[in-house]
Parts: sequence; structure tokens; C-alpha cells
Amino acid sequence: MQASTSLTFEVKRRAPELIAPATPTPREVKLLSDIDDQEGFRCVIPIIHFHRRNPRMGNKNPASVIREALAKVLVFYYPLAGRLKEGPGGKLMVDCTGEGVLFIEAEADVTLEQFGKTLHPPFPCVEKLTCIPSYRGILGSPLVYIQVFLYLLTHTYHAILTINL
Repeated sequence: MQASTSLTFEVKRRAPELIAPATPTPREVKLLSDIDDQEGFRCVIPIIHFHRRNPRMGNKNPASVIREALAKVLVFYYPLAGRLKEGPGGKLMVDCTGEGVLFIEAEADVTLEQFGKTLHPPFPCVEKLTCIPSYRGILGSPLVYIQVFLYLLTHTYHAILTINL
């Protein structure tokens, strides 16, 4: 079955929240490498992952599992919970503030099967699957935006994970 280019579905998003590291992290500033600091890399790149329900997860809400795991992993990868800022000469640096990454839980009335058998770009309705609330540029904004889409199919959770870097 091929995905319909006219696939329509409704999306309900919860309010965005910041997920901070589960425990305190070092407060420091880290300079980006000259490779990472290039002008052409100062943008948001959406990445979409489709995940089918794992029966071993029972009735656990995937968004809750991801939210909890994210807080734990940010302890070790704490710069991702910081904010970019410019230093002298426009050099980018990460201010390791521990503010967190942006997390949005959403629900959609669509099934994974409706996207078709081959789940690769171009995705139908990609604009509905990605969300960057009030994006104001890379400086001072969260470094990672994560949106977890849940959709119900015979009362079990499935997830579409959208990550914007």
C-alpha cells in the first residue's frame, strides 16, 4: 500500500515543556569546533523516527518513557540541555545552563500503516509531524526539540518521534 499524498489527520499537541537533566550538571561554557561553527550549519534539521509498539512495554505511554529516559541521559550529555550563544568574533559556544530540551507530546488520529509500507522521505504531511514552537533562531533556544506522536490502534500506543537538531 502506498501512502496517500492527500492523507489528512488531526493533531492535538500538549503544551511544550522543558526536560532538564535529572541531577545537577556542571555549569560551564564549551566552544564549538570550527567545523560545527560554520554559518551553513546554523539551522534546524528535522529527523523523524517511526517506532512500532513493543509488546513488552505493556500499556506504558511511550512519551512518558522517553521523557524519563531523556532526563537521565541529559546528565551525561548535559551540553544538549544548554543554549547556544555568540562569543567574540561571532564564535558559537554552548552555555551549559541545564535549562533542558524542548519536549512535546502529541496525538494524531492516524495509523502508521496509513503512511504506507516504505517509511522513508518524502513523508506525507511532514509539516504536521514536525513542530518548532515560536522558533526564534538558534541563539538562546533549546538545542534539541523532541516531539513524540502517539496514535491509537486497537487501544495500544505507537509513536512517531520527531527530533529537531
